[in-house]
Amino acid sequence: MRKNELKIYLASPRGFCAGVDRAIEIVKKSIDKFGSPVYVRHEIVHNKHVVESLKKIGAIFVEEISEIKDKSRPVIFSAHGVPKKVPREAEELNMKYVDATCPLVSKVHREAENMHKNGYHIILIGHKGHPEVIGTMGQIPVDGITLVETIEDVEKIVFRKDEKLAFITQTTLSVDDTKEIIEYLKKKFPQINEPKKEDICYATTNRQAAVKKIAKLCDMFFVIGSRNSSNSKRLVEVASKAGCNQSELIHSESDIPLDKIGKCKTIGISSGASAPEIIVQDFISKIKEKYEVQIEEVEIVKENVFFKIPGMLN
Repeated sequence: MRKNELKIYLASPRGFCAGVDRAIEIVKKSIDKFGSPVYVRHEIVHNKHVVESLKKIGAIFVEEISEIKDKSRPVIFSAHGVPKKVPREAEELNMKYVDATCPLVSKVHREAENMHKNGYHIILIGHKGHPEVIGTMGQIPVDGITLVETIEDVEKIVFRKDEKLAFITQTTLSVDDTKEIIEYLKKKFPQINEPKKEDICYATTNRQAAVKKIAKLCDMFFVIGSRNSSNSKRLVEVASKAGCNQSELIHSESDIPLDKIGKCKTIGISSGASAPEIIVQDFISKIKEKYEVQIEEVEIVKENVFFKIPGMLN
């Protein structure tokens, strides 16, 4: 019996970004250098597959340094970044630590610090409770920074006309949604200062642009990524807004909706910046078992970004 034919548009770039590559490499090199176990504060990146594979070679994941029983072992800070009090706590306990914060997140931390030193009150556009936002807000005193998630949040905040204001953003937001919030901020506070270079990272921007290009051609769109991955959830939203109403996140506990896929002529696939390519290929293999598949990879840009590993691990 002949299988149904299905066209797959595969977004490129997709998957791991340079910050994620670097963070995973830092955990591996730390285990090579210091032996196991090494502790990692928070998931190194938001992906269950990655976390489980690192556990197997000697990484132990904790949410707080206080959970670490053996303080003689090193601790690694995740790619999302940490508040200033975390390395301070490690130093007070005489613990060796390795900072795997993505350099593009560190750039936002430095912006926050510099603006605060120059007398600005900072407005951070981001998602409440996300580790990156917690880390960024923890760079300066709590009364020096205000978090906004939506235009409605901006409507509610009040500042004096002569108050020095500046905004920064989380690196993994929706480019289009953030643009709207920034426009509203500038309209409400014409004196507001903005970053010299946009804070949303190159990988988030590129992956969203690739999804936008192909989503309108698809009956369904799938983003491979974790439920707690901000950039993966934004890709689903981008696909939906770009014209594919049936856009879904495929995470570690998801059942692949093969029957729904069977009703499609075309589907699109991308993956979040912390999702390994092997999961994308497994997903495609399962579809191929049931349907006759033709794959077209749509590449919008070649990425060649690389971030150095900390010198202490060389």
